[in-house]
Amino acid sequence: MNALSTLAVTLDDVVAAQELLEGIIAKTPIEQSRALGQMVGGDVYFKCENLQRAGSFKVRGAYVRMARLSDEEKRAGVVAASAGNHAQGVASAAKRLGIRARIYMPLGVALPKLQATRSHGAEVVLHGHNVDEALAEAKRYADETGAVFVHPFDNADVVAGQGTIGLEILEQVPEVDTILMGVGGGGLLAGVSVAVKAKAAELGREIRVIGVQAENAAAYPPSLAADAVVPLPKVATMADGIAVGLPGQIPFSIIRELVDDVVTVSEDSLARALIFLLERAKLVVEPAGAVGVAALMDGKLAELGIHPKKTVVILSGGNIDPMLMLKVIQRGLSAAGRFLTVRMMLDDRPGSLATISRIIAENDANVTGVDHTRVGGSIAMGDVAITIDMETKGHEHSDQVLRALRAEGFQPIVIHV
Repeated sequence: MNALSTLAVTLDDVVAAQELLEGIIAKTPIEQSRALGQMVGGDVYFKCENLQRAGSFKVRGAYVRMARLSDEEKRAGVVAASAGNHAQGVASAAKRLGIRARIYMPLGVALPKLQATRSHGAEVVLHGHNVDEALAEAKRYADETGAVFVHPFDNADVVAGQGTIGLEILEQVPEVDTILMGVGGGGLLAGVSVAVKAKAAELGREIRVIGVQAENAAAYPPSLAADAVVPLPKVATMADGIAVGLPGQIPFSIIRELVDDVVTVSEDSLARALIFLLERAKLVVEPAGAVGVAALMDGKLAELGIHPKKTVVILSGGNIDPMLMLKVIQRGLSAAGRFLTVRMMLDDRPGSLATISRIIAENDANVTGVDHTRVGGSIAMGDVAITIDMETKGHEHSDQVLRALRAEGFQPIVIHV
């Protein structure tokens, strides 16, 4: 028996989901990235789910799950818990279907995500300090009231809905040989792998499917190694859309059978990828949506011995809090060597700061901030501590500035580079 036919979700399920979503969701565009293609040696395309309705792929699975509810279940309403994308997906789908929706979100949720969820007409209840606490309350509410709990990833209908992205990719880039995407609970990766692997088998060719996780929220590598879902004791990543500490049972059962590999990327790599997408692709993408780009920029495929000719990276969402974006941009510039912060102890006499400014200017760096402090526990009498922020053009340029300062007798301590 074909292993694909024994999974919890099949190609027929994904095709049926695609028919159900016709006219409901946007068929998001494919954009080629020549800059990234030159980096990795091959054609690279972005599947822009960041441009999807409600700002992410989540509306696909949420709509399929909710559209298949019985009339009695629809009257009971739905409940969900999320810090962002799933909340907006459920709220958007509920509005379209005329179903009452109650969404639990943690107390510290970003204001734009809270407002966006409410704008779709959902009732939002702030509860708990993280998604796990909100999730527990949502399940309690479902048990108490009979409302239908809409799981963000551990449901066959949800997985089938997310898998429709795979069918679209095959239509838009027929010769694709490798597909990368972020993975948290696993709904997107599982759905796409079902669609793509089944279609590849029909065509008699190989299409690799690679999942990417933030290294501080990577539950899949240990789970796959143990052949069972393994909870993480802690997750800590800017990519809140994939900050999931326990894989879903249904997605895991599919991913372990079909997915070629799951790799991880660092927070600095994520920040660099977001900067790249802003500058070179002119696309606003949230951290969870940029992990595939980070993996390519880090050479993760080459490390696996994979040298694809046509790669598609799924940009899974674009719902990023502007305040987080400011922090990420600074971190991304620092990681790319384009933002340098140094601290120096100087004799408190006229002209020292002017000399430092001259050296920086002669080396074509741009000062963006100066902090001049005479008092503090580590500052001796007659000394002054100066912290300088500056824009540079990369790691080599930063090193040039540092060498020039040291050549003049200063001892800069690098805080950010």
